[in-house]
Amino acid sequence: MDIRIGIFNTPREINFETSQPAADIEAAVAAALADPAGYLKLSDDKGRIYVVPSVGLAYVELGSEESRRVGFVA
Repeated sequence: MDIRIGIFNTPREINFETSQPAADIEAAVAAALADPAGYLKLSDDKGRIYVVPSVGLAYVELGSEESRRVGFVA
């Protein structure tokens, strides 16, 4: 699944892919937004961990859970 996180007052986004289910990511985002002093913590497929303070979250975009197709389709 592709994840895009926008941060206030920052021109760039955080983009990464994760194998976590969408429901788990939605729950983590909801918990982070419920606590203004908290943070959002997610990990990608390569083992990197991303930590963003809740007050800095502008948006979180969840991509599709389908795997990408490789090659040509006739």
